[in-house]
Amino acid sequence: MEISPDQIVLWRFGPLELNATILFTWLVMALLVLVSHLITRRLSTGEELSRWQNLLEVLVTGMRDQIRDVTRTEPGRYLPFIGTLFLFIATSNILAVVPGFEPPTGSLSTTTALALCVLVAVPLYAIAERGVVGYLKRYVEPTPFMLPFNLIGEISRTVALAVRLYGNVMSGTVIVAILISVVPFFFPIVMQLLGLLTGLIQAYIFAVLAMVYIASAARPHAGDADGDNRH
Repeated sequence: MEISPDQIVLWRFGPLELNATILFTWLVMALLVLVSHLITRRLSTGEELSRWQNLLEVLVTGMRDQIRDVTRTEPGRYLPFIGTLFLFIATSNILAVVPGFEPPTGSLSTTTALALCVLVAVPLYAIAERGVVGYLKRYVEPTPFMLPFNLIGEISRTVALAVRLYGNVMSGTVIVAILISVVPFFFPIVMQLLGLLTGLIQAYIFAVLAMVYIASAARPHAGDADGDNRH
């Protein structure tokens, strides 16, 4: 039994190979692009809305509310990034119930790539909000001796994001595979439903943690506010 879709090689030509992680990542991205196009090509501003548009508005409104609750600011600038993270992870985990589908979030390389996206997004959003000096100053607060510890904390936070998502997705997949081999009827169905719920929760947690990290870096500290007032 493969513990990661990285180990499932579907095509190889010399040093090049196509594994299940890459294939299913492309499929999830293509599905999201196609569904987004189909839903948004005929948006209506009238009173009668399609069921898909209603679902889209509920989803977007819910994400905007969650981002606003975390950041205490207007969510517009964060919605594209955080929303994309949530939809990609949630879709990957939901499709795990489809026979033969290997969720790319069950690969440590995929979860690491997602965590690295957050690692890059944190300083970008923070610099846009506070400026370069304001962002870099947080690494030497409350004393310059804290610089190495703050850097280690930034790196460990990224590693924790990747390993948490990978561990939760893979644990559910392995448990279902074991139960299918032992009791091939009732329990696997229950575990698939529980895995579906867990996958959605993991997508939510990953998106919220990413938003917390971005908000904590972008939000001015009390000392910054005092300095601004003095000027």
